Amino acid sequence: MDNHYNRDLHHRHSIRLKGYDYSQAGAYFVTICVHGRECLFGEIVDGAMQVNEFGRIAAAEWARTAEIRKEIELGDFVVMPNHFHGILILSDDPSCRGTAVTVNRRPSRQSEGIMLGASA
Repeated sequence: MDNHYNRDLHHRHSIRLKGYDYSQAGAYFVTICVHGRECLFGEIVDGAMQVNEFGRIAAAEWARTAEIRKEIELGDFVVMPNHFHGILILSDDPSCRGTAVTVNRRPSRQSEGIMLGASA
């Protein structure tokens, strides 16, 4: 199956602000999806998310991101069956400048690994 983005097929519109520098300090709402949207992190049972081992690993690695990167703080996050949402806060501390992850483009395999705090 071809997973490449096709504008005519997917009809997606970017919600990013044109010209905005997403590497600057601020709070960003991040969504990371599982490849193929497979439900690898758990399932919804009686209206509540039940994380499995992979979901617990994703949550732990997300939390580890702030521990190993001084320029990042984390806000709330939620793990869903095939994706998770989180608030990522890039520091405005001058000693951290130049070390923040740039998120103003489609993530590469490397930056996806950075977001999860794991190697890609």
